[in-house]
Order: sequence, then C-alpha cells, then structure tokens
Amino acid sequence: MDRGNDSCLLSSAGEENRPDPAARFKVVLINPYELGRQPFALAEPSAWLKQAGFEVQCIDLSLQKLAPDLLAGAKLAALYVGMHTATRIAVEAIPRIREMAPHAHLCVYGLYAPMNQKLLRGLGVKTILGGEFEPGLVSLAQRLRAGDACDAQLEPVVNLARITFITPDRSGLPHLQRYAHLILPDGSKKMVGFIEASRGCKHLCRHCPVVPVYQGKFRVVPVEVVLADISQQVQAGAAHISFGDPDFFNGPGHAMKVVAAMHAKFPVLSFDATIKIQHLIDHAGLLSQLRAAGCLFITAAVESVDDKVLEYLAKNHTRTGFERALQLCRDAGIFLAPTFVPFTPWTTLEGYLDLLRTLVRLRLAEAVPPIQLCIRLLVPEGSYLLQLPGFREMIEPFDAKLLGYPWRHADSRVDALQHAVQSCAAQGDQQGGSRSDIFGQIWRLAHAALGIKVEQLDRADSGGPIARLSEPWYCCAEPTEQQLQSF
Repeated sequence: MDRGNDSCLLSSAGEENRPDPAARFKVVLINPYELGRQPFALAEPSAWLKQAGFEVQCIDLSLQKLAPDLLAGAKLAALYVGMHTATRIAVEAIPRIREMAPHAHLCVYGLYAPMNQKLLRGLGVKTILGGEFEPGLVSLAQRLRAGDACDAQLEPVVNLARITFITPDRSGLPHLQRYAHLILPDGSKKMVGFIEASRGCKHLCRHCPVVPVYQGKFRVVPVEVVLADISQQVQAGAAHISFGDPDFFNGPGHAMKVVAAMHAKFPVLSFDATIKIQHLIDHAGLLSQLRAAGCLFITAAVESVDDKVLEYLAKNHTRTGFERALQLCRDAGIFLAPTFVPFTPWTTLEGYLDLLRTLVRLRLAEAVPPIQLCIRLLVPEGSYLLQLPGFREMIEPFDAKLLGYPWRHADSRVDALQHAVQSCAAQGDQQGGSRSDIFGQIWRLAHAALGIKVEQLDRADSGGPIARLSEPWYCCAEPTEQQLQSF
C-alpha cells in the first residue's frame, strides 16, 4: 500500500510538533445514523486525531442526544454522513449544533457530503470531505489549531489517495451492547461488532451512492488493522462480526485473508458480509470456505427481479443469476438476505406482484424485512442515473428536503401502492408484527391495486426465519419523525 503523503501528515503531529497538553483543542465527531451499528467512521478518524494530539468527543445520535456539555469547548464539529438517512438527520441537527457550539468550525464528511455540498454549505458547513476523509480531518484540525480561520477549504472535497489505516479508537463510543444485535433463527441473540475491511467499490451500478464519489475505485484496510479492530470488539463482548464493506468480494483475495486470520484467532466467532450477486456466482468456490469460517448470512443488493430494470440500474446480473446465487448460498449452508428497490419509474403493478410471487416461490418472505418492499428509488445529486438517456425527463428538479430528484410514476396507482406498502411496513414494525404477517398484508395490497382476487398464501410459503440483525431499517429509507427529533 502506498503510504504517500499521508504518513507525512501523521508524522507531522509527532512529538516534535505535538502541542502543549494544556493547549486543549477539542474535536467533536458526530454520527447521525449507521444502521444500528457502532460506527467505524467515527472510530477510525478518532484514532487519527488522537494520534495527532487532539482531544476527541464522539456523539452517536442514534443513542445519544445533543447536549451543550458534550459540545462545550469544541473548536471543530464534524458530522459523518455515510447514507441518505444519516444526511437527512444531519441537516436537521446542524442548526442545533450551531446554537450549542457557535464558535466551532463545521465539517461534514462521508459518502453523502460531496453530493450535497451546495446544500450543506448553505447551512453554514465550511468544510466538505468525501472518500478517504481522515487526512483531511487531521489537516483541517491542525490548521484550526495553528490559528487559521479556515474560511477557504484547502483539503480536497474528494480524496481517493491510499491512506495508512490505523487501529480504530472505539473508546469514546457507546458500548456495543447498546447497538444492534444478531437474532438467530431459534430466537437467541449475540452481541455484534461492526468492521470495515474495505471502502468504495469497483462497480458502477447507476443508482448506487458509492459510485459518484469512488468512481470504480476501492481501498482495503490492512488485515492486521482489521484483526486488531475485531480483537478489541471481541474483548468488548462481540460474538458476531458484521462486515460493512459495500462489497466484501471487491477484493476476494483480501477478504479471504481477513476471514482466515479472524477464524484462526477466534474460531467460534460468526460473521456476515455484503456481496454482489455476480461475485457470488464468479467466486462460488469460496462460499464453502466462508461457511466453514463462520459466515451465517450474506446480504446481496438484488434490487429487482425484472431484467429490464436491472439493466437500467447496471446491476450486471439477471433474475436467473439471482436465483443461481441463492441456490449456491443454500448449498453452502449460508442464508442469503436479498435487498430490493422495488419502486422505480419502470415498476409496474404486475411487476411488483411478480416480485412478491418470486419471494413466495423461493421461500424468501421471512428473509426480507418489510421495509425492503417499499423502498423507492432515490436519485441523489451526482447519481449515474442522470446519465441514462431520457431519465431526466422522468424526474423533477432537485428537492433539498428530499436530498434528491423527486419523481412521479406515470401510473398513479404505483405511487399509491408504494405509499400503502410503506405505511403497512412502518405500522407492522411499530406493532412488532412478524415478517410473514406483514408480508401477507402487503400481498393483499398488491392484489387490491390490480383489482384481482387475492391468491391464498400458506404459512410455509414464507420460508423459515434466517439469522439477521435486529436493525431492519435501510440506508435509503425515509427517516422516521422519531429519528429526526431524537437528538
């Protein structure tokens, strides 16, 4: 790995340049939302900043409230926006942060920061960092500490240079037991650790928010750093590791080295990962090794079972490929947890019902959180969908509140069904309904939208429960009112 200028950046904060400890400089890192997981994207920059001599306060808004005492004395407040929901929450939180820490320099970093640069700067954010953001955060903090007002951003908005990862510092975050846990098919639970073994993605799926920032590049975290991070989370009580890489098999050789090292040191540790459908097929021979090392389930962004929609999204797989990957996982003894974007400008009522029928035929209804069945295609600024011929004619002007380009379906019944399914999923989740029961309600809604007789479902059609995380929300789902007001 090329350490380049990043090593120099860290060494510049060595003993010879380290400030007097009495000269307190406080950096506050804020995580709005991370799918119920303890955020690597706060722990890693926390380690960098502490190594450079800064005092760091971490705030996770999914578990903590903004409070004047947490922000007191902050010279730099940086919010991490790794997903759409987090960005929506950050936009609501920024005015309160400015009230509580009026003298703090505001920074927003992460995947969604560059895409929403204009909006964020309009809210008073002075620094935007995307890609490999750690060097930029340290550079910004060093300039502020040296007395620079930093009114002009010198750090690159998007940095794709290779950086020197160090062991994340999770000491300032809430304990793992407060985050999402693993629920096994028998109902038992395990504490979960969250790891990133790589960032970015080498694929160019048109709807994916990773693509506008990383543009087909990905960066790996060294095996020894990943293992050190796993070790500290196991020591904290983690019995299962969730890999948060956009695609664990972007570098299959690296992934298998990580898995082998983890299994050798912690042979009873289980794990899950996200892997592209095409990668599951191309590297089918590795699935049995994953299972032997403790892999319980794999999340795969299937998105649709309509080949035409998959072509529009540039997913590089087909419906047949999805079914092939599912069988490969089942043969290896690994659960496949598919995710979907079922509502797009190309969705038809018949196509939506076909998706539900496919889930029944494949006995996957229990494997899919109800929220997945109401996801509406999000078109953020910079989306590669905007390059699709004729697509701009299907969307409306950018909506700052939505953080995307709204669109209305040519068939109003499709939009009505999406709203009905979303309400059904949200209500079912609030009432603690089973996935099978909520699926049955959505099944009836889809038939009613088409005005056809409801086909009877047998309970066995849903399939059995699978190992899953307790946080069912999705990165492109609408944030709830509770999330927007919780901080």
